[in-house]
Amino acid sequence: MSTALHTSNLSSLPLIARGKVRENYAVGDDRILMIASDRISAFDVIMNEPIPGKGALLTQMALFWFDKLEGIVPNHLTGEDPLSVVSAQEQDQVRGRAMLVKRLKPLPIEAVVRGYLAGSGWAEYQKTGTVCGVALPAGLRNASKLPQPIFTPATKAEMGEHDENIDFERCCGLIGTELAQRVRDISIALYQRAADFALTKGIIIADTKFEFGLDADGTLTLMDEVLTPDSSRYWPAQSYQEGANPPSYDKQFLRDWLEQAQLDGKPWAKVAPPPALPAEVINQTAQKYQEALERLTR
Repeated sequence: MSTALHTSNLSSLPLIARGKVRENYAVGDDRILMIASDRISAFDVIMNEPIPGKGALLTQMALFWFDKLEGIVPNHLTGEDPLSVVSAQEQDQVRGRAMLVKRLKPLPIEAVVRGYLAGSGWAEYQKTGTVCGVALPAGLRNASKLPQPIFTPATKAEMGEHDENIDFERCCGLIGTELAQRVRDISIALYQRAADFALTKGIIIADTKFEFGLDADGTLTLMDEVLTPDSSRYWPAQSYQEGANPPSYDKQFLRDWLEQAQLDGKPWAKVAPPPALPAEVINQTAQKYQEALERLTR
């Protein structure tokens, strides 16, 4: 946990893309080595300080969920050892924090599922009574459980830009109605299975986002990482209370700190560069992620 990897740098494989958290390297024409760094982003801005151990923890949690979600939809895992495709000198950058996956054509949407009203969904509901065009009952409060999970897609933003919530009609326009319906139904099924399991471990999954791609045969495939604290809101069930933001095991702790952080004597404007993270925020964030994994897997 002491040595953090902010950015991987492999010379044995060509770099395809560097995202907010992951680097993707090409392995031949049909596979990708996904390395989860210890970077953390909030409000779509990458922090300068890494969270030690975060990449390995995210990878472990994603593999745990891929196993739990087996049978609903194919996923991108190849089952091959990530260490087998890099040089011996580069294995320390890969060990425990990488997945060797199928190369897919990604869908240009984020498949967001919400079981509770929080974040941008709560903000929109207060103004319109809807979330991404989905009408909701009157009288809901912050953190209210929804009558049933809803599919609220978003567009994928370029690095440094913000994802944009969209309605289902626009989602259909982007990927086609039939595919959008399949993505919606599968995403809700994935969320429901995960949320039901997490509740047995004392964790509420308030919302999450999935990513999908198509393989060479056009098969819809679950990809990227799934149900980690980077892409989900995890709330402890025992302290959940409708009407307030529950304490969480995800990035909300970091977001809350950033909301009151200052840069050059002014409130941070949520654009790069970010304020420097103090050691206590780094350590507390790492502990939140670790506790989520331990609770789920114990």
